[in-house]
Amino acid sequence: MAFDRQKIVEAVKEAKARAKPRNFTQTVEVAVNLKDIDLKKPENRFKLEVVLPHGRGKEPKIAVIADGAVAEAAKKLGLDVISGEELEELGSNPRAARKIAKKYDFFIAAAPLMPKIGRYIGRYLGPRNKMPVVVPPTVTDLTPFVERLKKTVRIQLKNNPVVHAPVGTEDMDDEKLAENIETVLNAIIGKLERGENQVKSAYVKTTMGPAVKIEG
Repeated sequence: MAFDRQKIVEAVKEAKARAKPRNFTQTVEVAVNLKDIDLKKPENRFKLEVVLPHGRGKEPKIAVIADGAVAEAAKKLGLDVISGEELEELGSNPRAARKIAKKYDFFIAAAPLMPKIGRYIGRYLGPRNKMPVVVPPTVTDLTPFVERLKKTVRIQLKNNPVVHAPVGTEDMDDEKLAENIETVLNAIIGKLERGENQVKSAYVKTTMGPAVKIEG
């Protein structure tokens, strides 16, 4: 199924129009239904990182797991820091570990702490597709990593033939949202063995609003 940019714009407009006003800025999401794909075969599942040309519309929550230079670099940017010692404490407190995994959209980690991350909180981050972006222990400026993550969405195809992704917020321009959606659609199609022929349908919705089909 091929998608025309104008059809995407029309779906965005309708999704916004049909969304009831809320006391918060709703996220705009795209859902892509796939067909003719056997997800029992591991090679048909995938994880994707897509950089949205117009960003996510709101700042993601980022935590940095580090000691030393990387921790100092994180503090300079006002980011939350989880030290190696705190990481070990999370290992014996599943409730706190789950809370941390849920709280943040992304994690950045100093390379030497990756074994501990795998041991203590990997089981909570992995299923949520939130394993950290790894940086060298000598990094003194995290700005490039943070700026990229501000525009990044992670997509995962696992057990069900449907992929969801946030593509911005309802206060963003329709054309910009449409370009973000098109970028996500192209990234997903690029991972499919038979490309757009395996796309059954795609929908746009706001957090609390009804789904609107993107006409092919």
